Amino acid sequence: MGFFVNEHERRPRAPWRLLFQVFVYFAVQLAFGVLALAVLALASGGSSEPPGGGIGLGSSPLALVLGGLLSLVAALVSVWLAGRFLDRRPFSGFGLGLSREWWIDLGFGLLLGAVLMTSIFLVELAAGWVRITGTFATGGGTSSFPLAILAPLVLFLCVGFGEELVSRGYQLKNMAEGLDYPGIGPRGAILLAWVLSSSVFGLAHLANPGSSLVSTINIAFAGLLLGVGYVLTGRLAIPIGLHITWNFFQGNVFGFPVSGMDDIGASFIEISQGGPTFLTGGPFGPEAGLVDIVASVAGSLLIVLWVRLRSGKATLQTSIAEPPVRKHAVS
Repeated sequence: MGFFVNEHERRPRAPWRLLFQVFVYFAVQLAFGVLALAVLALASGGSSEPPGGGIGLGSSPLALVLGGLLSLVAALVSVWLAGRFLDRRPFSGFGLGLSREWWIDLGFGLLLGAVLMTSIFLVELAAGWVRITGTFATGGGTSSFPLAILAPLVLFLCVGFGEELVSRGYQLKNMAEGLDYPGIGPRGAILLAWVLSSSVFGLAHLANPGSSLVSTINIAFAGLLLGVGYVLTGRLAIPIGLHITWNFFQGNVFGFPVSGMDDIGASFIEISQGGPTFLTGGPFGPEAGLVDIVASVAGSLLIVLWVRLRSGKATLQTSIAEPPVRKHAVS
């Protein structure tokens, strides 16, 4: 049984926990995806073709909201089940121990994502690589811009929370626990898990429209950026906030494609993209260009600075690699 179960911890070993969570995640997505397609078919008068494209369910406001909720439900269900029955830890143990510091970090993450993507836009605008062609575009879903912009906002709120809960909160943590061997130690295990989980994060976007080896590597770098706040604080607040505004500002404020998806509802600004593809990312969006790498490095340094200012030091949180405390029965 030692191959499957850690007798000391009395739970399945890390690889089996990770496989279970991934299986449940995709199973829930499949089940709820079928339901969501049925809802869209009814909403579109029974048509078998969902409107729009790019995110699997279409790009109408209803499709964007359903797509976001689908991603969030799959993340919540899979992590809760794996945590409750395999990890033997409370849901809050996955970086969601809400506190005053947690909410302050969330605010910083939201601000950082907005600042980084605004910087990318301004650099490309100054270089002549993008040209503004319109403003307050509704995306064809509704004539009301305030209503139209709510759908992608809901989408990216759900995606930011759900993907960080899975990629950093569950997968990075379990990888770190599984890699914490005597010759590696908790710090080495966290660093390895940080790189490995970021690589998986990059590979998970291979199915996106227009993906390539370059875009996969760049998104892995973005995964490293998203993981910095978690490995330094043990909280998901910075990664969640950063993920939300990075995507929303990228696609719905400045009109860039988001990881290959170029039809994600309303946007404050419409643009025409030009410039060297290796720098801008071209039709895939900034995440396939050198601008992504530069922004990831700059963002990582700003997170380190933030953590140092808040706590006086910026070191790896070795608690990430620690198994949950076993409860002993009281006679």
